[in-house]
Amino acid sequence: MVIISKLLNIPVTLSIKLWPVLNRLMLKSCGAKLGKSICIPGRIYVIGKGKITIGDDFYFSSGNAVNPISSNLRGTLYVEDGAQLTIGNHVGMSSTRIWVSQAITIGNHVNVGGGTLITDTDAHPLDWEDRRNNTGKVLSAPVIIEDDVWIGAQCIILKGVTIGARTVIGAGSVVTHSIPADCIAAGNPCKVLRKN
Repeated sequence: MVIISKLLNIPVTLSIKLWPVLNRLMLKSCGAKLGKSICIPGRIYVIGKGKITIGDDFYFSSGNAVNPISSNLRGTLYVEDGAQLTIGNHVGMSSTRIWVSQAITIGNHVNVGGGTLITDTDAHPLDWEDRRNNTGKVLSAPVIIEDDVWIGAQCIILKGVTIGARTVIGAGSVVTHSIPADCIAAGNPCKVLRKN
């Protein structure tokens, strides 16, 4: 039984070893500025023509059950034309989906749990008539995640939010407004539970 299990895992093992090389080439072909020691096991989606800057020691697991919390969900970097995604040094993510319409900045030593969504845009107009007629303005505001933040699995970080340094965001939280530094926050909507 062990031999059969190992044989069945050969394609996944090869894929996990091959994708870091392919993902790095794909990011470079999109004009991304990449630091040293970038490892992205599993396929990611890179969409758009915005500016991407990623610091040193970046790890981004994606799909292939690399992280059991996010299972086979693929990570996405969707950076619209004229938008900017900046990721600092020593950042780790698992199947994170990032949609940048304006700007998202992620500091150093940040960990983002499996299946989290970070977006700086509403994606659609809020008014129903504007959505129906495709005439309304889509609201967008920058997102800033400061140094040493830990975001739990399956969180949603929405437009205009700043998460202060060293803060922990509990799993499953929906962050609709800024959270200060040095605290633990959780919930929907996310609120401060206690200061560190």
